[in-house]
Amino acid sequence: MDVFFLTVGAAMVLAMHAGFAFLEAGTVRKKNQVNSLVRVITDFGFSTLAYFFIGFCVAYGIHFYAPVGELQVLADTSNGYKMVHFFFLLTFAAAIPAIISGAITERVRFWPNVLATVLLVGFIYPFYEGMIWNGNYGFQAWLNSTFGAEFHDFAGSVVVHGMGGFLALGAVIMLGARMGRYSKEGRVRAILPSNIPYLALGSWILCVGWFGFNVMSAGTADGASGLVAMNSLLAMVGGLIAATIVGKNDPGFVHNGALAGLVAICAGSDIVHPLGALSIGVIGGVIFVLGFSFMQNKLKIDDVLGVIPLHGVCGAWGGIAAGIFGSTALGGAGGVTFMAQLVGTLTGVAIAIAGGFLVYGLIKKTIGIRLSQEDEYMGADLAIHKISSNPEEDMAG
Repeated sequence: MDVFFLTVGAAMVLAMHAGFAFLEAGTVRKKNQVNSLVRVITDFGFSTLAYFFIGFCVAYGIHFYAPVGELQVLADTSNGYKMVHFFFLLTFAAAIPAIISGAITERVRFWPNVLATVLLVGFIYPFYEGMIWNGNYGFQAWLNSTFGAEFHDFAGSVVVHGMGGFLALGAVIMLGARMGRYSKEGRVRAILPSNIPYLALGSWILCVGWFGFNVMSAGTADGASGLVAMNSLLAMVGGLIAATIVGKNDPGFVHNGALAGLVAICAGSDIVHPLGALSIGVIGGVIFVLGFSFMQNKLKIDDVLGVIPLHGVCGAWGGIAAGIFGSTALGGAGGVTFMAQLVGTLTGVAIAIAGGFLVYGLIKKTIGIRLSQEDEYMGADLAIHKISSNPEEDMAG
């Protein structure tokens, strides 16, 4: 039953990658839609190899270099549970490049981006994943002895989303803004999305898959909790409504606001009260709208889909919020402390920022990471894939 339970969860999170793909394809210009779709699915493929051969061992000390008979011993005679557990955790790991993809789209070279994916999923992400979810390096034990509790991140507000969002910071800085995004005087020039229905479809797919992401993080059917489902729902709605109001009905803010609430609730979805989950989601929705505008307009950081505020900042908020709303004083289940959540979150943010600048900085210095000016102007679809998103229409034209 547990194998089946986790297989369904893994499949739901795998489906979320279609959400990442369509959200990005709808947000970029038409000349970059094919590239967005191809990069998300190929990133998943290379992530699988990196996590299978390197990352899973880095995080959990488990490798697959043994005959099948011995691999079944690894599985504790439970019908290969460890195998499907790898599949489930892989879908989380592969979310890292899928998140980053939305920040660096429209100007990144294909193969250097693949190299970054392999390095991040093979080494940087599982390093922090193992610290938090496997107790590696004594970090959780130190938090427990120092602050009275371990860092609690039930479904990855920080481990997955915070890491992905803040890894993207280094990538965006190393790449620079898209051509024409900012004038010489620093004025912001609008670059409109190509397809709002695609964007909306991507958001809906992510929202549905997220219940596999959160609920199935219990790992076993017996451990599944209706509280996690209810809290995920209320946080999603809180983020959606808050972003609708603060974002003045802008469809990009509306559909991403729901995701902001879901990002923020991951960490504490199993311990906070439903009203706490609603509050976490509302604050997440506000953070995304204000954070996106601040980064684009004030800091001049061209994060195309706003993944730094959406996954990075909202993920960090979720990690900290678990220490606030998870307390018994606010109706939570307890077992967390604010300081453990704060230190655990800041540690993840620091590792992600350093890892992003290290990986993308090295690639930029050695082989280069940005499309040529000519290719960027032409669009990644024709420059890299030699085909547009609507080839028959283009031929007719």
